[in-house]
Amino acid sequence: MKKIDKAIAEKYFRIRTTAIIVYLLIWFIVSYGVVFFAQPLSGITVMGMPFHYFMGAQGSVLTFILLLFVNAIVNDKIDQRFGIDEKQNELISSGRHLDH
Repeated sequence: MKKIDKAIAEKYFRIRTTAIIVYLLIWFIVSYGVVFFAQPLSGITVMGMPFHYFMGAQGSVLTFILLLFVNAIVNDKIDQRFGIDEKQNELISSGRHLDH
């Protein structure tokens, strides 16, 4: 199996960790930030409901699903950037040797 340089591995995991922190921050703002500011946001309506109610009932779930898709796309791009792609994963999981 191909050895990975420690500096490259650290950079890879730093980027992945930063992405996770950003997703968690977005999740926190959508889930709890809206609750903290429910009174000022009650004047805004979405689909006939007050904004804070919509975010609690449907918006936070939709944001979570959107974050799942964004996470998958971003992680695939990060993996490709560092030379980790589906073809290599299939070769590794099948037990075949990587030549490079």
